[in-house]
Amino acid sequence: MAEKQKPLTEEKPADEAVSSIEEQEAVEVEADQMIIEEAEESKEEQLQKQLEESEDRYLRLRADFDNFRRRANLDREAQEKYRAQKLVTELLPVLDNFERALQVTPEHDETKSVLQGMEMVYKTLVTALEGEGVKPIETVGKPFDPTVHQAVMTDSDDSAEPNAVLAELQKGYTLKDRVIRPSMVKVNQ
Repeated sequence: MAEKQKPLTEEKPADEAVSSIEEQEAVEVEADQMIIEEAEESKEEQLQKQLEESEDRYLRLRADFDNFRRRANLDREAQEKYRAQKLVTELLPVLDNFERALQVTPEHDETKSVLQGMEMVYKTLVTALEGEGVKPIETVGKPFDPTVHQAVMTDSDDSAEPNAVLAELQKGYTLKDRVIRPSMVKVNQ
């Protein structure tokens, strides 16, 4: 009797083959779902990153704009504060000439009346400049300060302090807190 040879591969019953296919399909579906979830997480991470970058860019732009507005306000305030600087600078030589003219000693009555008129104009001009914040710089007897004085001469005077201003050669002026023209002075050594 010849025995039946067993096949090398064992045949599975039909039910087992179907369940194996279903398991494979379930594994494939599960793998597809994992891939989709990873892709969604990746998209979510990308969107979150883009949102953070946009927020950062927005905050930087806002800070830049605030700084620009602050600088513009400071510039406008400075421009308003020193609006008269050019006019004052041009009027200082006129003021110097008035002061020189007022130092003349009048000999005739006509000269006295002209000098009185000039003195009235000078006082009006000085008052108008003071109204804009122009002040003369004090010099004689004060210590030399290079921020407000310009030393053009030196001299030796034992009765004065060293580095003190001995004489004012040309008056200096400030406009509010800014030096418009430094005083030309003679300084003790």
